[in-house]
Amino acid sequence: MEIEKKYLIKSLPQALDTFAYHLIEQGYLCTNPVVRVRRQDDDYYLTYKGGGMMTREEYNLPLNKEAYEHLIVKADGNIITKKRYLIPLDDDLTCELDIFEGIFAGLIIAEVEFQSEADALAFTPPAWFGEDVTFDPHYHNSYLSSMIL
Repeated sequence: MEIEKKYLIKSLPQALDTFAYHLIEQGYLCTNPVVRVRRQDDDYYLTYKGGGMMTREEYNLPLNKEAYEHLIVKADGNIITKKRYLIPLDDDLTCELDIFEGIFAGLIIAEVEFQSEADALAFTPPAWFGEDVTFDPHYHNSYLSSMIL
């Protein structure tokens, strides 16, 4: 089960380049339900996500490079590329700060995952977070993949 909140960003945190990050490329084979393939650095995954906004089922299956390369060319719509910074927050939480590249350059979204819905609803974001867009489907990567640009 994935429980996460999404935020736009008012300003980038200081010393961003000191945090660990991943380079991500992903494409969607289907958006309802969500079936995604992702390359994260040198790891490859096939992911299924159920319906929902803040809380939904999520299953990740490992792929090898050859399987990923076979599937990514079958993706519908836009291929999404981004740099994901891992920024520690209070209460043992981590902000996954996605700075999009390519056709979505300029878009920046913070995601925070939680152990429970109660924890998510009680969360107070840091001052550098902006608008909470958790319940706005326009900020789901699956939606971005289907946008006509």
